[in-house]
Amino acid sequence: MRNSVKTVSGAFIPALAAFVGSTVPAMAHPGHGDGGFVSGLVHPLTGVDHLAAMVAVGLWAATRPARQAWMAPAAFMAALAAGAGAGVTFGAVPGVESMVAVSVLVLGALLVLATRLSSGVALALIAGAGVLHGMAHGAEATGSLPAYFAGFLGASAMLHAGGWQAGRTIFARGQGRVVAGLALGITGLALLAS
Repeated sequence: MRNSVKTVSGAFIPALAAFVGSTVPAMAHPGHGDGGFVSGLVHPLTGVDHLAAMVAVGLWAATRPARQAWMAPAAFMAALAAGAGAGVTFGAVPGVESMVAVSVLVLGALLVLATRLSSGVALALIAGAGVLHGMAHGAEATGSLPAYFAGFLGASAMLHAGGWQAGRTIFARGQGRVVAGLALGITGLALLAS
């Protein structure tokens, strides 16, 4: 088991960094297609900002005791839905893309500081990131909004779960949390700069 954790963490972190580095220029929020369920389901997988944030929330959840792991994804998802509703209602907020990039940086910092920061503060920051991501995507939504948001929220939940599972595997021996947080921080900075 120890060798498999080392192998997974030794392979996952560089692969994540290579993936993020190769996709950052093709960043945030490509088209939404027809705005239906499939578009919503695919969208979180095609924007580096959203992909990084969803995985980061799952990774942070993996730093919590098992009975508390659900709190971060639940806070983000509720805030994501509320932010999306605000985005649909009020339209685009000036500078929201920059705020979304900063949220990826903040989520990386939360991962680095996971053992030093209170859960309440971290959950508030995670919810704030969720609102920003929701506002950005809600303002851009077209077509069948209920179907699009059902797909979008479903894909987000799957990415949270994937991040949580990866975190449980990678962090099992106390390895990789800081490296993953730094990789997310660098991703946030790259998104902000582009």
